Amino acid sequence: MRILLVEDVADVAEAIVACVQRMGHVIDWESNGRRAADLVTADFYDLLILDIMLPDLDGLSLLKRLGEKKVKTPVLMLTALAEIEERVRALDMGASDYLVKPFDFRELEARIRALLRQAIGHSTSALTCANLTIDLKTHAAELDGNPLDLTRREVMLLEILITRPGRIFSKDALIDRLFSIDDNPNANTVEQHVARLRKKLSGAHFSIRTLRGLGYQVVVP
Repeated sequence: MRILLVEDVADVAEAIVACVQRMGHVIDWESNGRRAADLVTADFYDLLILDIMLPDLDGLSLLKRLGEKKVKTPVLMLTALAEIEERVRALDMGASDYLVKPFDFRELEARIRALLRQAIGHSTSALTCANLTIDLKTHAAELDGNPLDLTRREVMLLEILITRPGRIFSKDALIDRLFSIDDNPNANTVEQHVARLRKKLSGAHFSIRTLRGLGYQVVVP
């Protein structure tokens, strides 16, 4: 999954980035609220982690702007403000959840997992498709109960495709979901990942179909 962090305190942001990367997700970091507003409305993100106190455009104002533009990305608010009024205001304005600083990173991870499960419509940490199972907490994949040797990017690609069987994902859409701003991917990069993934899924009871000029979809017989 791809996550955008908006946090202007560098050491806090760096710790969150490291945490999210350990979880196996792609993360972009922006320290300025106004620039973040442009990013989150232009690019695809599965989750926004948003601090309240930001330069140029504070977190609540950014949250309001997302609501006006009908951006449906789940939002986890980070706040050093413990007052109940601020938390209630953030939730009423569309935030999905909040976390008060300082926080335990185990709780941050749990809240991220919960919000991402909600975003893809799953109530448990197990994602299944035919005889494939992916643990959304550990990102370990099994086929017929046997572990698969997949790279982090291959697991991410699988999660995207099997979450919505039958949906066609263009190469551009997959690039948006799989890679951060600092990466330099292209259509060939996606093709290579899909090709390697197909070889490793030779015993799967579903297929990854290529639709020429359109993209890829998972088909379950």
